[in-house]
Amino acid sequence: MLDKSKKERKRNNDTEPLINAQIKYNQVRLIDASGSQLGIYSSSEALKMASNEGLDLVLISEKSNPPVCRIIDYGKYKFTQEKKAKEAKKKQHNVTIKEVKMRYKIDVHDYNVRINQALRFLQAGDKVKANVIFRGREIQHAKLAIELLNKMANDLSHIAEIQQPAAKDGKNMIMILSPKKL
Repeated sequence: MLDKSKKERKRNNDTEPLINAQIKYNQVRLIDASGSQLGIYSSSEALKMASNEGLDLVLISEKSNPPVCRIIDYGKYKFTQEKKAKEAKKKQHNVTIKEVKMRYKIDVHDYNVRINQALRFLQAGDKVKANVIFRGREIQHAKLAIELLNKMANDLSHIAEIQQPAAKDGKNMIMILSPKKL
């Protein structure tokens, strides 16, 4: 069981559950260390039962009526919660935007290379920002850039959907593709 000074130091933010004397409810639904329900007890009785077993009284859910408390070793409980959070974070995929740059008068082979790059990025679950760059007076040929971006979207339509259609951005023409939801 944690002593009072350690408890107060450990509970420095609101994400940690209330433990032992911090639980100020009149009645709580009590669950023992093995996971079986013991019934509804007053907070003081539940705290005595936990201390008799050498364990902590931890508030699991305060949303239910009465709040649910469990008699467990708080150190082990906190460790398992952190482990679960770490596993969930590992499985999470952060979507990033990958950029594919080209000119409006791109050669066929170079275009195929850009398509393959975009395909790889989309299969990895990332968004693709297709960027057609203009130099000098080339901005007059914006229609050709739009046609090129639409062709790219059409070629990748089996795996991607247009998130942001082709639009002028300074001396560039930009379109954003995102992977299709399965």
